[in-house]
Amino acid sequence: MFTGIIETSGSIKQISKDGSNINITITSTITNELKIDQSVSHNGICLTVVAIEGNNYTVTAIKETIEKTNLGHWQEGDSVNLERAMKLGDRLDGHIVQGHVDQTAVCKHIEEVNGSWYFTFEYNTDQHNITIEKGSITVNGVSLTVVNSKTNEFSVAIIPYTYEHTNFKDFKVGSIVNLEFDVIGKYVARLQELRN
Repeated sequence: MFTGIIETSGSIKQISKDGSNINITITSTITNELKIDQSVSHNGICLTVVAIEGNNYTVTAIKETIEKTNLGHWQEGDSVNLERAMKLGDRLDGHIVQGHVDQTAVCKHIEEVNGSWYFTFEYNTDQHNITIEKGSITVNGVSLTVVNSKTNEFSVAIIPYTYEHTNFKDFKVGSIVNLEFDVIGKYVARLQELRN
């Protein structure tokens, strides 16, 4: 379980295939605090630490994860948003985030407005995921508030701190990002679907 409040970023040092799996080695300032079998959110994807060496640690992604996320687009040298699992009893500064990416979206528009930024994302509605105005959304693991919610599109406002301390600064029009929709909203949508 995560909060969507990014702790730091990491740099992808190496990507290697292992059958249908991908092993990703990441360099990070929090590596010395990690342990084997620990869950860490990488751009919103919950992955398990399988090896640690110096400032580097390795995680493994299975085929299903690769197919549902933007992980297949990652390259060596890319920056990833990192968050360790929340501790029971801590403040929940973001919102409840499971680290289970629902689908990807494409960045359609970026606008700078007096030192902040608006990012607009478009997603496929085949999976019946929805956003609501002022609802929660997780983009690449970052807990955000939805503005300008539409059927298959939404925007988020990014303050300078978030821009500088996450990989939002690397986004361009056409960038593919991971989305995790609000867990309560997903249950409500599923119940409504079963009623119909």
